[in-house]
Amino acid sequence: MTRFADAAVTTDSPEVGAVALRGVTKRYAEHTAVDSLDLDIRPGEFISLLGPSGCGKTTTLRMIAGFEHPDEGDILISGRSVLGTPPYRRDVNTVFQAYALFPHMTVAENVAYGLQQKRVPKPELRERVAAALDMVRMRGFADRKPTQLSGGQQQRVALARALVNRPAVLLLDEPLGALDRQLREEMQLELKLLQSQLGITFVFVTHDQDEALSMSDRIAVMRDGRIEQLADADTIYAKPASAYVAAFVGQQNFFDGVVSPDGAGVDTERALLRPATPLTGLAAGEAARAAVRPEFIELSVDRPEGNVNVAAGDVIGVSHLGEMLQFLVQLDERTAVLSRRPTPDAPSLAVGDRVWASWRADAVQVFPAGDAAARSGYVPPPTVQP
Repeated sequence: MTRFADAAVTTDSPEVGAVALRGVTKRYAEHTAVDSLDLDIRPGEFISLLGPSGCGKTTTLRMIAGFEHPDEGDILISGRSVLGTPPYRRDVNTVFQAYALFPHMTVAENVAYGLQQKRVPKPELRERVAAALDMVRMRGFADRKPTQLSGGQQQRVALARALVNRPAVLLLDEPLGALDRQLREEMQLELKLLQSQLGITFVFVTHDQDEALSMSDRIAVMRDGRIEQLADADTIYAKPASAYVAAFVGQQNFFDGVVSPDGAGVDTERALLRPATPLTGLAAGEAARAAVRPEFIELSVDRPEGNVNVAAGDVIGVSHLGEMLQFLVQLDERTAVLSRRPTPDAPSLAVGDRVWASWRADAVQVFPAGDAAARSGYVPPPTVQP
C-alpha cells in the first residue's frame, strides 16, 4: 500500500481527532441503550468498541456521528461540543457494513461525491480522488460500477470515499462483517496499516473479538450500555477485569467453587485451583469462579509431579485447527474443559483416552461467582448476531 503523508490530519492542535463522551445516555422508550457513558479517545488512536448485540456499541458510534442524539451528557470532537451539530458539519466520516455505494456511478464518481457537495475545485478534486483510490489500491478500477466489483473491492471504495474528505475521525460500523474469512483477515491488516500511515483517529465497532484484538490500540468491552473494561489488547486478554470480559474475549474454561480456608485458591468438586498470587477481595468460603485459558491446559497420560492444579478426565473430542490441536476433556457429568496445544507439540491422544489436565498457577484467574457463564467447564463466548 502506498504511503500518503499529505492525506494525514496535520495540525498544531493536540485536540484534533480526540473524541470525549461525558455522561452520555441514550434511551429508547423504557430501554436504556447507553448508560452514563464516559470515554476519552486519543487523537490518532485506533479504538474498538467490542461487545454482543444490544450492548450499546453501535448506538454510541451513531451518537458520535450525529445520527442519534443523546438524552443526557455531552460529546466533544477535537475539543468542541457537537451537541446539536448535524452529521455533515462534524469532522467525521462513517463507513458502514452495507457499503451504500451509488450503483449508477463509477468508482471515481462515488469517491468524488462528497467533494463535489463541498464544491472542491475540479483540479484538486481529481488529485484527491486519485490519491484516495491509490491508498486503497483501486485506481485501476476507477471507471467500473460497484456491481462490477467484489465485496472486498466495494469495501475499499467505501473507505476511499470516507478518507477523501480527510476527516479527523473515521467511524467504522462493523465494515468487514459481510466479507469471507480470508478477505476479512486481509482487510484487517490493511485497515491497521492505513490508519497508522494516515494518523486519523479510527473508532471501530465490532462483535468479532479477533478483529478487535488484531487491530486496536485499545479495546472498550461493552456490556448493557456501559464499558466493562477499557485497555490494550494484551491486558484485555491476559488480565480481564471481570468474568464477563474473560468469557467474551477468547475461549475460556471456568471452574465454580468456594475460596479455600487459607484464601489461596478456589476449591471445586474436581480440583483445587491456586493462582500465583494470594486472592484479594474474596473471603474464605465465599463463592468464586476460577478461569484458565485453553492454551494453558496441558494434557498427559501420566499424572504430573508436584502440580496442585490438576484434574483427571476422558478425551471426548479432538479437532484439528491447523496450527493448533484442540481437545475436549470430560472431567465429570457437568464439567468439560478445552485444551489447545500447538500441533507440533500436541500429545498423541484419541477419543476415549484417560488423561490428566494440568495448568500453571500463573494461568489461573479468579473472579466473584455468578458474573459470567452459567456453568463450570469450557464456556464459549456469548452468542452474537452480526
